Formats: sequence, structure tokens, C-alpha cells
Amino acid sequence: MCPPLWIAAWALLLHGCAAGRAPPAPSTRNDIRDCSADPPYLPPTATNTTARLAALRSLLRTHGTHAYIVPSTDAHMSEYISERDARLGWITGFTGSAGTAVVTQDAAALWTDSRYWTQAERELDCNWELQRTPSIESIAMWILRAVPAEGNVALDPFLFSIDTWNSYSRALHGSGRTLLPLETNLVDEAWGDQRPLPSSSEIYSLPAEFTGSSWQEKVAGIRRRMEQHVRRPTAVLLSGLEETAWLFNLRGDDIPYNPVFYSYTLLTNTTISLFVEERRLSEAARGSLLSGCPGPLCVELRDYGQVSAHLRRYAQGNVTVWLGTEYTTYGLYGIIPQEKLLEENYSPVMMAKAVKNAHEQEMLRAAHVRDAVAVIQYLLWLEKKVPQGQVDEFSGAQHIDALRWAQEHSHGPSFQSISASGLNAALAHYSPSNGSSRTLSVREMYLFDTGGQYLDGTTDITRTVHWGEPTPLQKEAYTRVLMGNIDLSRLVFPSNTAGRTVESFARRALWDVGLNYGHGTGHGIGNFLSVHEWPVGFQSNNVPLEAGMFTSIEPGYYQDGEFGIRIEDVAVVVEAQTESEEEPFLTFELVSLVPYDRNLIDLSLLSPEQIRYLNSYYERIRAHVGPELRRQRLEEAHAWLQESTEPFPVSSAGTAAAGTLALASLLSVLLSGLGA
Repeated sequence: MCPPLWIAAWALLLHGCAAGRAPPAPSTRNDIRDCSADPPYLPPTATNTTARLAALRSLLRTHGTHAYIVPSTDAHMSEYISERDARLGWITGFTGSAGTAVVTQDAAALWTDSRYWTQAERELDCNWELQRTPSIESIAMWILRAVPAEGNVALDPFLFSIDTWNSYSRALHGSGRTLLPLETNLVDEAWGDQRPLPSSSEIYSLPAEFTGSSWQEKVAGIRRRMEQHVRRPTAVLLSGLEETAWLFNLRGDDIPYNPVFYSYTLLTNTTISLFVEERRLSEAARGSLLSGCPGPLCVELRDYGQVSAHLRRYAQGNVTVWLGTEYTTYGLYGIIPQEKLLEENYSPVMMAKAVKNAHEQEMLRAAHVRDAVAVIQYLLWLEKKVPQGQVDEFSGAQHIDALRWAQEHSHGPSFQSISASGLNAALAHYSPSNGSSRTLSVREMYLFDTGGQYLDGTTDITRTVHWGEPTPLQKEAYTRVLMGNIDLSRLVFPSNTAGRTVESFARRALWDVGLNYGHGTGHGIGNFLSVHEWPVGFQSNNVPLEAGMFTSIEPGYYQDGEFGIRIEDVAVVVEAQTESEEEPFLTFELVSLVPYDRNLIDLSLLSPEQIRYLNSYYERIRAHVGPELRRQRLEEAHAWLQESTEPFPVSSAGTAAAGTLALASLLSVLLSGLGA
């Protein structure tokens, strides 16, 4: 019989101390840069940015500025951006979705969060410092050291939110450094004619059966909110791309994986102005927008580039403009006099869009059933092909994308598929390329985080699997991540509870053994819109949870250089069945319908209640996905589903010793350091 892990860990620790061994040196890795080497080592994934930085620094001198701040977003505060707006990626070589760069004449630094630290070390060359504290305070402290007193710090005001601009202003206040808005974007100038062209694809109307309500009904609803507000605003300004797309039931292809188009909307009590490239509107879309002309439901089509001038003219009158500060840039905000502003975190359109009506909920559920078919087909395919060594990360991502394309109403993936084997899975947002892709193996864990865009809904699901013999550490880590998913999913809580208040339930099983994960626990999701849809989720700036909201639930655990685990499901907030006759209570109902990897579950760690919840969830998967598999004549996949959703014996539940995983992690480190 093997000794318990805590005995093995202490025995190995004592052996190392008795042998008088020095602490182990860090293992050498060839997948990340080493700027301390002579000459510096750069992996093939790094980008040479020397010429790009030289071009930008020349422009800094021309404009008489000492530093330039480059964000990762676009003029609409989009999380996902087009290639044309990937300014941070072009100047740094870093392709993560979140970060900030600052460039001076003799230094350059990138700030990003823990999801991307290893990715940044793979992609940056040695022109760049990687800063691991991605706060504005940290950036400002660096600027104060790098920029002389009386120097100025330039940025494009149309790429920074109101809150971000104000935070920089406060951080630099009294330092002698000046925040300088430059409407000419210096990265664009340095990029020159190599910058990708803007999209020219068609903007189209959603078929009526795939909309929750007509755009005219949505406009009427927003106008009612304007009338009911104590400030009685005369207009609502919409800057977020998904706001305008949702309001008018229009879609486009301006940003990969996101069916949105570049636009702004100014909705007043009596008029509607849509700022868009009019020639790109389909005939049906144009006809729909102009169907109410003349009158209060007539959409006036204006050039996309005229929004600032039009807003400036409108703000000269006796008006009050309602806007959401999270999605409005400082450039537009500064046009409107302070006394004429009504500021809230999110616009009324963003708030209305967050709560799905009955038809929208029905569509999202249906999309997730078909999406489950594609994911189950993929898991079955992997079981056959991986033992033969026939799948790598890239070909796996291509295959799951193809399976989704084959489903009814599909418009492709909802983001670049994350297909990560072994140590690559420790990178929370890793995506493979055709040139560098690990072969999937029965000896390693495999994480895939993928999603689909369908006319009736957007999906996002993560599963982690192992086809061989997982280590005790891997199995317990997976089980504790699953426990976190279950604990949050089955939670009952009062209405109007903030997501941040309950988020820790997803982390508790990991916290019990001193572990954690460095990303958020969940995000909202759209109806054929953004896969990350604000303002729903579990962060501090998300709104309280309401029935009809959809959110992901996605705890994880990442062992850098070894493996990564994430289990993600999309859930709808519903009313809970309680005995209370006072305020309603809420809970979550999963709409993702794919079983978890039985090979990685340690039932002895689960409570009887958690096992009963799993069995109930598996019954729902069989009831909803089983008939769809048979309708599509996928009998082999149906048999796989039946086997994978066999109920777990409640008698297997037990109580595991606290601290096992933390000690197993120590054991892993010691084994590596001692060369065992």
C-alpha cells in the first residue's frame, strides 16, 4: 500500500534536507524568452518590434511628447477587436485580449494580468519589460519614473473609457506630468499602409423568428425608461457595438467571431440617428430602418465618422444625454457639457439586453442543445483518434469548429478555439497555430474551451479530459474544480444579489487546500452576439443578478508548466423553489449539456448532495440531448452519451483530508527539483 501523500511529501522533504542539497535551480524552458542570456534567447513565437518602436518614437519626437499609452481596446471599448484595431498587438507582438503598453524614448513596458504572463513571455522580444501588476496605479508609477517632470504623456482619447481616463488623470495629478489627448493615433501613423483595411462586409437584418422582439418595440421600451427616469433624459447615446446591433436586430462581421458592425446610435424622444457606413446595409436592413419614415420611428442614417460633430451640435440645445460610462470613450464624453450629462455605469439598452425575455431564453436553450451535439461528437472522435497519435491541438480546434458549422443555424465559432494539451493548458487563453501545436496524448490532460455562434444564441463551454491514468494531483485538482462549479450552480440566493457576493462558492473547494485561479468566474452571454456580454457576471462592476440573465460558471486550476483545468458551463438565472413566501429567491440552471470526464472525478471528495446534483444534471442531459442525437441519426454518439451519463453511486461520497492537494503540489515540486 502506498503511503498517504502527506507522508510521502514530508519523507521526501526530509530526505532532501538530510542530503544537504541546495535548492533546485529553475528548469530551463525553450518556449519563453530569456533576456538575461548572452545573447538574449527568443522563442520562435516572439515578434521583433525594433523597427516598429523606432517608428513610434520618431512620431513621439515630432509631436513633442515623452510617453505614449497604447490600450488593447477600440473606440467602442470592445473586448474582442478587429485586426485593424489591434494596435497593442502590432506594437508589442503580444496577442492577448487584455493589456496596456507604454512607450518612451528609451523604454517600453507591457502590463497584463496573470492569464497572459506566460503567453507574453512567449511573444515579447527583449525590447519590452513585462509588468505583472496591471493596475493604473502601477502604470502611473512606472510613468513617473520614466518621464521627466514637466513632461507630457499622450494618448488617444477615443480609445479610453471615461473611468480609465479619469484614473490616469488622478494618478498623475500634482506630479508635474501632463496628460495630453492626441486625436491623431500615433500607432496608426507608425503602422502606415500596412494597417489592415476596414471591413466592407454586409450589415444584415436578423430574421424575425430569431429576435426577442421587433426593433420598434425595443425603441419604445427604451423611451419608456427615459420617461420614467427622475432626470428625464432627452437622449441616450450608444457606443457599444452590441448595443446598436441588439436594438435594431442587425448583425455584421466587422470583428472576428462577433456578429457586430461599427456604429453609434443617438436615440432621442422623437428621433433616431444611426451612425454607420450606409452603403454596407443590406436592402432588407435599410428597408426595415426606414419603414417608419417620417415619424418618431424613422431611423436617420448618418455617416459613421460624423458622430462627434452631430453630438456637438445636439449638446448645444436644452438637452440631457444618458450614457453608460463603461462603453463610452473620453473623446465622446468630453464633447457634452457636464451639466447636460446623465452618467450611469451601463446604458438602459445594455441593462435591457442583459435580461432575456421568454423567447430569447427558449432560443438560447435550443442553441445549447445543438451545440452539445457537436461537443459530444468531438469527445467521441477524440477517444478514437488520440490513442493513435492522430490529433494535435490545431487539428482538434479545426475539427470542433467544423462540427459546429454542421449544426443548424450555425455561423461558426464564437471565439478562437482554445485547444490546449499538457503544459499549454496552464495558459488560460492559449490558442494553437498550425506551425506550433502539441500532439494530444493519453499521457496528458487536454483542455478545450470553445463556443458557437448560432442565429438563436451564442455558446461557450469548457471541458478538461484525460484518456490515460491521471496523477493523484490532477484527479483531485479536477474534482475540486468540479466541486466549485457544482457549489455555485446549485446555490440558492436572494434576488438582487450581486454576483461578486456569491462568486467565492466556486473557489471554496480550492481554497480549502490553499489553491486558487487567477481569472474571473463567469461572464454574460448573448443571443447571437458577444460571447462575453456585460454587465452580467461575478465581478465587482457587474450588476445584481436577475431572473432571465445568462452567465458562465467557470472555475479552474493551473499548474504552470504542467497542466491546466477549467470546467465551464452557461447557466440561466431562474426563480428557486423555496418555502419562503416573502421575497423570491434565485438559483442557476445549467443550459450547457455535456457530461464531465468520469476518469478525472474522485467521488470520495464529493458530498452526497453534490453527487445527487450531478446525477440530476445527467438526467437532464439525457432528456434534452439524447433525442436530438437520435433526430440527427448519431446513434454511436447517443450510445456514448448514455454510457457517460450513468448515475454515480451516492454511497461513494466521502470526506477527504483537507490539505491533500496542497501537499501533492509540494510533492510534485520536490520530485521535479530532486530529479526523481
